[in-house]
Amino acid sequence: MQRRVLGLAIAVVTVAAAAGCGSSSGAGGSSSSDGDKTTQVKVGIIPIVDVAPLYLGQKKGFFSSRGIDLKMETAQGGAAIIPGVVSGQFQFGFSNTTSLMIAQTKGVPIKSVVNGTASTGDTGKDISGVAVKKDSPIKSAKELAGKTVAVNTLQNIGDTTVREVVRKDGGDPSKVKFVEMPFDQMPAALDGGQVDAAWVGEPALTIAKGQGARVVASPFAETDPNLTIATYFASTKLTQENPDLVKKFAEAVTESLKYASEHPDEARQTLTTYTKIDGGVLKNLTLPTWPAEYDMASLEKLASLGEQDGIFGGKKPDLDALFS
Repeated sequence: MQRRVLGLAIAVVTVAAAAGCGSSSGAGGSSSSDGDKTTQVKVGIIPIVDVAPLYLGQKKGFFSSRGIDLKMETAQGGAAIIPGVVSGQFQFGFSNTTSLMIAQTKGVPIKSVVNGTASTGDTGKDISGVAVKKDSPIKSAKELAGKTVAVNTLQNIGDTTVREVVRKDGGDPSKVKFVEMPFDQMPAALDGGQVDAAWVGEPALTIAKGQGARVVASPFAETDPNLTIATYFASTKLTQENPDLVKKFAEAVTESLKYASEHPDEARQTLTTYTKIDGGVLKNLTLPTWPAEYDMASLEKLASLGEQDGIFGGKKPDLDALFS
């Protein structure tokens, strides 16, 4: 459950196969009530902190008022969300922006339709951080060079931003040794000395700190304080065949993002309706920010770093096509 969408792995072969079998209607089932048509819309998610506005917006009626019967469907893992959207299993999905860029450069027909979540911009209190044991000799990002660092998915937004903070601190990013590990396993791995450091996302970050871990770098905030981390997306087929549904969904999500931003206590409490986060962790974890708009400058920077790391296979993401 806690394996965050921040590091969605992409099953390219599966996606490519699914690309040829999108649903013909591009929408879920419909029903009528008092003459008003309601469309069932399925959104592929992982139940994490980032998607709280979606649940809050559903509760406040932001979707139903637009004729959308919203259904959140939990994918078995992040890799299932993108092919699920392309095949028509979900009308929309939630993904970190690097995963969307990787998918696009591999020819997967998807398009971001509305913003999702962003960094807090606070290097002392962000939704992810590189943590080390309390007694670790590592004191700064540059000292991660030559060390083993856990990330939840290799060659994605995690190791890309970790390399950047090492680089900015004067270290050699090419010497960082990354290993893949689910976020919820990282606190124990740190405590047991299996890794030297771990790039941990909430709520596992708060759990790790509760066990005495220290945060030596905040890769998102340090890479760009306005970093757009994740967005909601659809298949290009749906955007072309049912633009009215896409528009209504985007409007409802935008209203939800604004409401969550203005009512953080309600957003935090909403987590109890779809997660099993411990009460103490819930109280102390850091919420992301939920801006209504993408920050294109931050996306351009993320794409540039991805190119530098070679995660796009020599191709360059078309950000205007993907995020416009």
